[in-house]
Amino acid sequence: MNEDSAYAGPRLLAVADGMGGHPHGDVASRTAITTLAGIPFTADPAADLTSGVAAISDRLDDLGRDDPGMARMGTTLTAMAWDGHGFTVAHIGDSRAYLLRAGELHRLTRDHTMVQSLVEDGRLTEGEAAGHPRRSKLVRALQSGADAEADLFRHDAQPGDRYLLCSDGVFGFVEPEEIRETLVRAASPAEAVARLIELATLAGGHDNATCVVADVVAPSREVSREPLMIGAAREPGLLARLTGLGRLTRRPATAAGAAAR
Repeated sequence: MNEDSAYAGPRLLAVADGMGGHPHGDVASRTAITTLAGIPFTADPAADLTSGVAAISDRLDDLGRDDPGMARMGTTLTAMAWDGHGFTVAHIGDSRAYLLRAGELHRLTRDHTMVQSLVEDGRLTEGEAAGHPRRSKLVRALQSGADAEADLFRHDAQPGDRYLLCSDGVFGFVEPEEIRETLVRAASPAEAVARLIELATLAGGHDNATCVVADVVAPSREVSREPLMIGAAREPGLLARLTGLGRLTRRPATAAGAAAR
């Protein structure tokens, strides 16, 4: 079962990964993405994302109360809302956002995991953390019946930037240098996501692998404005209902691609 969900639209990029070891992870990730995708984003994306995260939390709580089998289900969420000059980022859990700028790969988000805390405390090296048996143990997530606070920050974009949002089924199996090289070499976001999914599969990835790649381009470039909904979030007719989201009118603009396995 695919417990990942993702969305790539003209104002929003997002990836959610249902919590492993808990029931209904697919429902939790789908709830996160569809709730966020339905928000009418304004000139204040920070407020919009804050409201969106709160709405997701409320919806998960409601589902858990209505069906005890869904109690404690949860999901990660990494979302980026475009304002015409950059992104506001909302992040909770261990999905990730990366930036490729001038050939260098930068990680924008911090994993909310027990192992990441040990790395920051100097008790584990990055190499030890990558192979730790509890590397996916979350200390923060969006979860039914639990309070959670997402990291929220703004990031300025530049023409030529390439952004990657992905679940741990990608970065857990594809080395950072391979990610960087793929993002550098791919001619388009769609080519980049296809190659990253392929690399995760070739590396023996046993988890769902989901990613969204977006380019910041000059406003004269013709880019796709149709939103993409993938993974557990995809429902018949859903794409048609989401095509009314606002289009970018200020520069730079973004082009995006998304894929899941």
